Amino acid sequence: MKRKTIAAIGGIQPLLFCVGMYMMALLFSMFVCSSIFYAINPKKSVNADVEKTAMSAPAGKEVLASIK
Repeated sequence: MKRKTIAAIGGIQPLLFCVGMYMMALLFSMFVCSSIFYAINPKKSVNADVEKTAMSAPAGKEVLASIK
C-alpha cells in the first residue's frame, strides 16, 4: 500500500506554523517601527506644506487662536 503524499505535511505542520507566525510578527513589527519613525521624523516637504497653510488665514474668516 502506498502512502498519500499529503500525510507527510502533517509532520512538518508545527514548523510551517512557526515560520508563518515569525513572518507575520516580522511584518507587523516593521509596520509599527516605521510608523513610530515617521511620526517622530516627518518628511520635510510635508512639514513645510503644513506650516504654509497654517500661516495663511483666509481673508473672510475670523481666526480665534493661532500657535506660532
